[in-house]
Amino acid sequence: MSRIGRRPIQLPAGVEVKIAENRVTVKGPKGELSEQISPLISVEVADGVINVTRSSDDREDRSQHGLARTLINNMVVGVTDGYEKKLLIVGVGYKAEKKGKDLVMNIGFSHPVTITDPEGITTEVPAATEIVVKGIDKALVGNHAANIRDWKKPGAYHGEGVRYADEVVRKKEGKAGATAK
Repeated sequence: MSRIGRRPIQLPAGVEVKIAENRVTVKGPKGELSEQISPLISVEVADGVINVTRSSDDREDRSQHGLARTLINNMVVGVTDGYEKKLLIVGVGYKAEKKGKDLVMNIGFSHPVTITDPEGITTEVPAATEIVVKGIDKALVGNHAANIRDWKKPGAYHGEGVRYADEVVRKKEGKAGATAK
């Protein structure tokens, strides 16, 4: 049996779960999320605990078991605590600022890059070289942070660009230079 799939999910206070025709809806203090799960998986809620079970030991059932449990757990965490990704901008003259729902970045192009926040996602700029992406859907937060980073990935020689706060950028050595004999 899946080690991840068989672990029960504890429901915090103030979180409601509804299950109807393989659609799991989780409602909490930060909002509401809904996810369609495989019909091979069954979900039961009892005494503040969600249990995810599968119908058989077929390969397809096993592959969906841990996935369904993780998706439901991510929804529970999202509606209670939310998710956030921190990005850093590294480079001389590189900066970001927030204008309404738009994130405007000057990252070495001849023009500023403007990115509009998608529905359910907010971006904050606590410092000129720091961006924080927040939301309740883990996949959307990660996707939006990746889209921001794609505009200017960290360079191999100087490390300039947009990177995750916990990302380690390995730099190349560069030319050694000519030596006289």
